Amino acid sequence: MPQEPGAYAWYFRDVPDNVPTDGCVVQDGLTLLYVGISPDKMGKPNSKQNLRKRITNHYRGNAEGSTLRRSLGVLLTRQSDHPLRRVGSGNRMTFTHLGEQWLDAWMEHNAYVCWVEHDAPWVLEEELLGTLSLPLNIRGNRDHAFADALNRLRKEAISLAREIPVAQEGNQQRRM
Repeated sequence: MPQEPGAYAWYFRDVPDNVPTDGCVVQDGLTLLYVGISPDKMGKPNSKQNLRKRITNHYRGNAEGSTLRRSLGVLLTRQSDHPLRRVGSGNRMTFTHLGEQWLDAWMEHNAYVCWVEHDAPWVLEEELLGTLSLPLNIRGNRDHAFADALNRLRKEAISLAREIPVAQEGNQQRRM
């Protein structure tokens, strides 16, 4: 992956339940559900973000730093049995170590990403959001029928996470 600005697109083999795919691009049995850019907005000429960092963060990061991971994790909570939780000092929210590892494995099996270098990726993103059905995008995608429902599901998950105690993760071990 290049260390340059650009846009990226996430395709999925299996689509989480309740995600509408009508009108989505389908290529070789994979469904395009999400696009992103790096850096994320104009006016950041000195940004250290690039395609490699952003894609890696989505693929191996956590729900605190990746809107794609947060959306997928919320949509897959019943399947994973790992709801969004407050972790650490209680200010961050992830799916806990085990939940993030579960999501890593799910993405490794189901997620495929491609990218294009672009000096003004925000222009490309606006065009893609205006012409493609991208149900996992929220920001800049309010005209999509699923955007409000996904936003509501994410807010409900955050609200529930605030109601329960902070996850104690010191004794968690990776499941094989």
